[in-house]
Amino acid sequence: MPIHRRTFIAASTFAVAGAAQADTFPSKPIRWVIPFAPGGNYDVTSRIVAEPMSRQLGQTVLIDNRPGAGGVVGLDAAVAAPADGYTIVMASFTVGYVAPIFAGKQQMLQVLAPVSILTTAPTLVVTRPDRFPDMKALLAEAKAKPGTVTMGHSGNGTTNHVAILRLQLNEQVKFNIIPYRGSGPGIADLLAGNVDCFADQLTSSMPHIRSGKLRPLMNFGLEHIPDLPDVPTLKEVGCKPFEGGTTAGVFVRLETPKPIIDRLNAGVVAGLKDQAANKRLRDLGAIVRPSTPEQFTEVLKSDEANVSELLQKGLLKPD
Repeated sequence: MPIHRRTFIAASTFAVAGAAQADTFPSKPIRWVIPFAPGGNYDVTSRIVAEPMSRQLGQTVLIDNRPGAGGVVGLDAAVAAPADGYTIVMASFTVGYVAPIFAGKQQMLQVLAPVSILTTAPTLVVTRPDRFPDMKALLAEAKAKPGTVTMGHSGNGTTNHVAILRLQLNEQVKFNIIPYRGSGPGIADLLAGNVDCFADQLTSSMPHIRSGKLRPLMNFGLEHIPDLPDVPTLKEVGCKPFEGGTTAGVFVRLETPKPIIDRLNAGVVAGLKDQAANKRLRDLGAIVRPSTPEQFTEVLKSDEANVSELLQKGLLKPD
């Protein structure tokens, strides 16, 4: 019984200390680590949200870009910071779980706590207008001639790569999957006729879709894309549905007191609901998804189940 009593006292003391910290939090600027270079989707999204978030919290939110190793360098910086809420990091499941596996490191989501979802960036299958009329035709050819339809993606372990592997597994179809170092080179190859189709984020494909150079065949998400409402979802083309977009959000060190996490959540949610920021995010093609930490946790669990199956079956593995 003395052990239980000491444990109870320690837990109570920790809770009281956390509540006391939250009463004065934040009392200085907050560092927001972006694990990619300036100008990308993560960076732009964070900068849009940081301004109204700063107003809500009453402290400046400073963007700190830490690119490298598919996001692992930035996550390392966040994990090394004190668990006081003054360092937050933007990440997705693939950045926090898959990329570290490919880098031979621990899965960062085991040492980070979710604060809120920010956005989901839709992932599409795109092709040239002269290649496939629709997704059903693509799947029919892939099933009739296994391994002959070439489908590119922006890099091994990315959300796009995972989405292709999940589609193969669910539909018992096989593509000739080709990894690229980013969307740019892959889209260039697609436009040049060197690959049949490409799984890509909407933000990088949209200019080519609008110009008519690319045709969107399918949306990997569960809902229609507001700017492309006629693009069918997985379910609408007869495939088993799953969320294949990139759901990115904010994390802190796992040991951060819950009252501080809740305070940060309020700041992030206010930033996302800010009218000007919300419009800017939607104009980029993002689906804005403010959430509670618990709702974000459920999304991460679902992502983990999907990826774990791919890892166990040997379908997703480092080079």
